[in-house]
Amino acid sequence: MTHQAEHIAGITTHKRLGKISHGFRYGVDYVLIDPEEGGAGAALFSRNRFNLMAVHDCDHGGPLGQGRGPTWARDVLAARGLGARKVHLLLLTQPRFLGYVFNPVSFWLVMEDDTLIAAIAEVSTPFGDRHSYLCHSPDFGPITKDTRITTPKSLHVSPFQDVAGTYAFGFDITPAQITIRILHRNGPEGVLAVLSGPRQPMTNAGLLRAGIRRPLGALRTMTLIYWQALRLKLKGARYRAHPTPPNSEIT
Repeated sequence: MTHQAEHIAGITTHKRLGKISHGFRYGVDYVLIDPEEGGAGAALFSRNRFNLMAVHDCDHGGPLGQGRGPTWARDVLAARGLGARKVHLLLLTQPRFLGYVFNPVSFWLVMEDDTLIAAIAEVSTPFGDRHSYLCHSPDFGPITKDTRITTPKSLHVSPFQDVAGTYAFGFDITPAQITIRILHRNGPEGVLAVLSGPRQPMTNAGLLRAGIRRPLGALRTMTLIYWQALRLKLKGARYRAHPTPPNSEIT
């Protein structure tokens, strides 16, 4: 199966739950690619080499900067009983922009006959930590827009939230649109994060527009993270020290 590389000019929204109200909404550019194909979708996008935008295997699937790409994802799935099933991998991620990379969250989407049956949410933090969450229904049945998959929170992501409570993941993957919902709940506290955007074929014109409308790509994302952290601090949110990250790669 050949998958044409796609560009998702999406929107990410975050809403803080609990005593201190806070939220934001930003445009963000993701790509959706077949990570096991070597080809690219446009001249301004590359795999494993420098370009305006690029995706490198070393950025995904394993520790930050030491990733094994789709080999890692296949190993994770095989260890959980999916090795014998014929599944197709897609990677949804923010690409490198002129060599710079940072991804708060990327998603390995596991497709069987065009149906989503599992996803690996690969979470990275500005503290240099990474942890992934394997999402699936019982017996790896279809994941629909109404499916909610709950996992314990294991990684320190925000210094203004405890490493406690649960994540509830929701995936609505259609041929026209991607919507992913992550709800962190820790009693009355938590955060609701949503990523959504239309699926479009990747083109040079689309990538250029993204570079002009949202310049610097992942570096812009990192800057906005620190800006929102400052806003929360000024609102009186309590700062938590960075704890030791989990020993395991997967929850």
